[in-house]
Amino acid sequence: MEYMEILKDPTGHMGQNRNLPPELKSKARRLCWEYNQSPPDAAHRRQEILRELFGTCHPLTFIEPSFRCDFGFNIHTHGLAVINYNCVILDTSPVHIGAGAFLAPGVCLSCAGHSIDPAQRSSGISTSRPITLEEDVWIGANAVVCGGVTIGKGSVIGAGSVVTRDIPAGVVAAGVPCRPIRPVTEEDKIPPERLAF
Repeated sequence: MEYMEILKDPTGHMGQNRNLPPELKSKARRLCWEYNQSPPDAAHRRQEILRELFGTCHPLTFIEPSFRCDFGFNIHTHGLAVINYNCVILDTSPVHIGAGAFLAPGVCLSCAGHSIDPAQRSSGISTSRPITLEEDVWIGANAVVCGGVTIGKGSVIGAGSVVTRDIPAGVVAAGVPCRPIRPVTEEDKIPPERLAF
């Protein structure tokens, strides 16, 4: 069932996305711009920006520029999070990123959506649903995760997938729409002689 998630900003203001004070989005845009312009050796400053931008920012959160988000305060990292180049998080609802998460280049986590009905869509009616990545999730390059989705612990999402429904724990899933293909097994361990680094 579709629903409009109520947003809550750090000051306690509540309301639908279109009713939120515009300065909240402006702050995120400014911080993302600053983050993306920072020099490669400015690790300390980048961490400061992420702590100011995110609702919860674990110290082991690493993001390669360019990075974009809508609000920032709805994004929560709960452990090691490695987010590669050109990722986008449309955090109109809460986004929880579990420990050990790896997001490859070009990944999009999109809580936001629009009405299927064209008249409603033209009038600006939108939807928003939360996204949860449980621990040790790896999302391949250019994959899209839609609002309302939970990806279970230890699962891998193949490159280019579009995830529209929950994915259980411990599977390799891929496709458009994304579906579980097989479980992750001991045979997936890379032997020592094949380690790249």
